[in-house]
Amino acid sequence: MADKIAATNRRARFNYAILESLEAGIELKGAEVKSLRSGQAILADSYARAEGDEIFLYNMHIPPYEFSSQSSPEPTRPRKLLLHRNQIRRLISEVAIKRLTLIPLRVYFKNGIAKVELGVAKSKKLYDKRDAIKQRESDRELKRRLSN
Repeated sequence: MADKIAATNRRARFNYAILESLEAGIELKGAEVKSLRSGQAILADSYARAEGDEIFLYNMHIPPYEFSSQSSPEPTRPRKLLLHRNQIRRLISEVAIKRLTLIPLRVYFKNGIAKVELGVAKSKKLYDKRDAIKQRESDRELKRRLSN
């Protein structure tokens, strides 16, 4: 069964060098799942952070489901990520020691269950971003010349 992608964070790969990615479950409430299935989530400024022995996802915007009869939770509330205990310990130590960041890369459904692809990332410097832009433009120019 193919994964149905609900949202992607396209800016993450531009702003961060992704060192490793892993899959995590996400704890959702009520009609958030329906809203996520309709592809309305926004991952633009979201990040994950450890609190105690748990990891939470912040600033992920899931708008209220319009056909829900219940009151929906706050759209940008912190959401708990579901990981194994040893994965959490490893991530906490990597973030603390190596000064890395946890960034959600995409949200998708796998076998009907909402998952988050979490990237362990290091922030890019300005010159790294300029190199990426230069490389992208040269690739476009090369494709343009080959097509003609």
